[in-house]
Amino acid sequence: MTEGIVELAQPVTAARAADAGRSRWATVAGWLRSRPGVVISAAWLVVLLVAAIAPTLFTSTDPLAISSAIRQPPSAEHPFGTDAIGRDLFSRVVHGAGLSLGAAAIAVLVGVLAGIVLGLVAGYRGGWVDAVLMRFTDVLLAIPGLLLSLAFVVALGFGTVNVAIAVGVTAVASNARVLRSEVLKVRNSVYVEAAVAGGAGRLRVLLRHVLPNSIAPLLALVALDFSAAILAISALSFLGYGAQPPTPEWGALVANGRDFLATAWWLTTLPGLVIALTVLAGNRLSRAFTTEGRR
Repeated sequence: MTEGIVELAQPVTAARAADAGRSRWATVAGWLRSRPGVVISAAWLVVLLVAAIAPTLFTSTDPLAISSAIRQPPSAEHPFGTDAIGRDLFSRVVHGAGLSLGAAAIAVLVGVLAGIVLGLVAGYRGGWVDAVLMRFTDVLLAIPGLLLSLAFVVALGFGTVNVAIAVGVTAVASNARVLRSEVLKVRNSVYVEAAVAGGAGRLRVLLRHVLPNSIAPLLALVALDFSAAILAISALSFLGYGAQPPTPEWGALVANGRDFLATAWWLTTLPGLVIALTVLAGNRLSRAFTTEGRR
């Protein structure tokens, strides 16, 4: 009798699981349909990621190859035109995606990791440790981001990686403050007190209980930090502190065409448009994640 009941229950359970799976997919599909901006932004960033990993999927032209087609406007052969020495601009933008996105990833990693350490220690320890660390973040916030980045670049030296590290430092203070505010809410929770009472060490409590329950708001800001890093790195490269010629970095591409705005608008407009779309896409995703995190 019991075996018969189990046999009858199994198909019902499988049907319910299938219905639940379809319901989840329907919910996700409905969420995406109601937010076309998020879908377009994510698709754009995926395309850029693919271009950064495998640029030859989009173009077979050598980004450093010089030709006699000097400052040719956009055409079927050269979708973004050519620059002042005949190099294909579309190929340079595609190959520059790896440099720009990689530098932004380094900047975000530096800002998030350092922010986690400062915010976690300050929020959990409190007292004079919290006061000292927060005054340090106040100093960072008091200095304009671009000026602070320039100071670090001068100290570290020119180059894409050094620019990325300098930009990442400017995001440390805001990330640390966001995490600290969450740690202050979590540190007096029942499960944290139970872990301490159970004899768990301070490091274990921080990594197993406090951090996982405090980091969600910080992760929602990663897309925003990424967008800000793209913009800052491009600005520093435009000023000549980032990738050096002939490296095809986005900010450097905009700088290379600034002397030809009247006669070759595409040299600055098209790379600048790619930068603007990337920043807008990151901001849109950040807003979507932040909104969903508050619900």
